[in-house]
Amino acid sequence: MTTKPETDTTHDEGGMTFWEHLDVLRGTLIKMGVAVVACGLAAFVFKDEIFAVILAPKSDTFPIYRLFEQVGAWFSTPSDTSFSVSLINTGLAEQFKIHVKTSLFVGLLLASPYCIYELFHFISPGLYARERKYSRWAMAAGYVMFMLGVALCYFLIFPLTFRFLGTYQVSADVANLITLQSYMDTLLVMSFLLGVLFELPILCWVLGRLGVLSATFMRRYRKHAFVVILLIAAIITPTSDVFTLCLVALPICLLYEVSIWVVRR
Repeated sequence: MTTKPETDTTHDEGGMTFWEHLDVLRGTLIKMGVAVVACGLAAFVFKDEIFAVILAPKSDTFPIYRLFEQVGAWFSTPSDTSFSVSLINTGLAEQFKIHVKTSLFVGLLLASPYCIYELFHFISPGLYARERKYSRWAMAAGYVMFMLGVALCYFLIFPLTFRFLGTYQVSADVANLITLQSYMDTLLVMSFLLGVLFELPILCWVLGRLGVLSATFMRRYRKHAFVVILLIAAIITPTSDVFTLCLVALPICLLYEVSIWVVRR
């Protein structure tokens, strides 16, 4: 009597063991880490160029301020957009730490396409051809949407927020001394949160493909979603003015409408 040999459950269909998969994942993570560090070192070296861009919104020559001044001139309501805000440093090693942290953040943004490629290369063997096609599209679209969110924050939302808070005074006797750490923390946090919020259409598309979310459900609870969006916008924007709140909430509301169309399609 012959016995059927037992199946080795530690192997998958491709013949790779669980530990071999971990080795491949480790290699992928190492490649991603090296790419981020390499781009971060490049950003660290080009300190003057990087911080010239990052600190540009503190000057009244930033494009969005000039644009608002030009729009006011078109409607015969000229306004003085000039302002002056100086940044200070209060910690001995604070500038160096901010330099390192900012370099890593910029390095992550620069290395993101390569990291996404490595992740897709790791998971693609386990996907069907149709799933591989959709995953490639979702990763590319997710990166583009994240960068659009960061760009919107840098060119519009953060400059207006900084100008309002940086020049606001309860009394002329109280001068504003804005620290570099406060400036950088606000910019990086707002950029990251706006980038994540711009992933809304991609997230809704994935949930729609999984059958968890439907366009009918999203339309039914549209008013509730707008209230949640306003709350999120209020948390992101440290200002208390309605104008800045609407600047943040409006694009997210538009993204929600786009998400409904994406899910319906």
